[in-house]
Amino acid sequence: MMRREFVRGSFGVMGATLLSEVAMGLGGAVIANGTHKLGNLPKAAVVPIDAKEFHRMRRFVELPRFPGTRIAYVERGEGQAALFLHGYPLNGFQWRGALERLSPYRRCIAPDFMGMGYTEAAAAQDLSPEAQADMLAALLDGLRLDKVDIVANDSGGEMAQVFLTRHVDRVRTLLLTNCDVDENNPPEFFKPMIAQARKGLLADRFLLPQLKDKAVARSQKGMGVAFTHPEALADETVETYLAPLASTELRREQFNRYTVGVGVNELVAVREKLKLFHGPARMVWGTADPLFSVKWAEWLSHTLPGSLGVRQIEGANLFFPEEMPDVIAEEALKLWGISLLPGRLL
Repeated sequence: MMRREFVRGSFGVMGATLLSEVAMGLGGAVIANGTHKLGNLPKAAVVPIDAKEFHRMRRFVELPRFPGTRIAYVERGEGQAALFLHGYPLNGFQWRGALERLSPYRRCIAPDFMGMGYTEAAAAQDLSPEAQADMLAALLDGLRLDKVDIVANDSGGEMAQVFLTRHVDRVRTLLLTNCDVDENNPPEFFKPMIAQARKGLLADRFLLPQLKDKAVARSQKGMGVAFTHPEALADETVETYLAPLASTELRREQFNRYTVGVGVNELVAVREKLKLFHGPARMVWGTADPLFSVKWAEWLSHTLPGSLGVRQIEGANLFFPEEMPDVIAEEALKLWGISLLPGRLL
């Protein structure tokens, strides 16, 4: 087990109470595989989100600005919305533990990026970070959400920053975990994968061996390189993440293109625009990540005017938000100014 001696920030929990809001209707957005319209959502339930429940929860939204594309997402809870942005090559399943814990306090929404997860992107769809940010804005429009709290990890953190610089007025708070930052976009560790993707080889060489032998996925040759406890990575988790990416020739081609897209530095050009966000921001960073060192969390903390500092998670790897959802829930509630309801446990 990793050490549980965390370096905690100094900001306290404000004594705010949770206000339930009546959600609005969908307007022009089209929902499939989900019977609940906004405004007729069930109360947040303490139901574990395993792979079966994750697949049951999935909805799709068709956005007029992205013809031929269906955005997959899951949500739980009601009231003010929080948007959870996943890492690479993951999907919304990464945030299942956070959704379980935070849905009593927020309407938690976890979409899959175009080219990732269960989103069905049109064959010619642009998969660049800019296009992903535009998709998130269109998704919020479709769901009639003006502002959201953003929680992001890995490449999702890159998308969050691009979105922030384009739609600063739509972000209430920002919680970033290990992710691309400024000049470290993409990180050196990731560049060999980008080179394979440019040749059209990455999907076959990276995805298929892990799906064929889950031990590869748990090793340093697969997804295991980014987990604090790779030995605990379940077979069904590997399938939930990687199977849709390898399911068709088109999906494999899009996986390669997505990888090339996140291999282009988009963040240096927007560094000054990050300073325009004055909302509360918090960085929570694993110290054992080979891609994103803590110095980049400190860079963000110095750059974002509303920063509430950096919390270091000793010994934690890149995908610790999946493995340690209590940490994410604790930090999110502090950032949102929410005290735990009496008798409520994370």
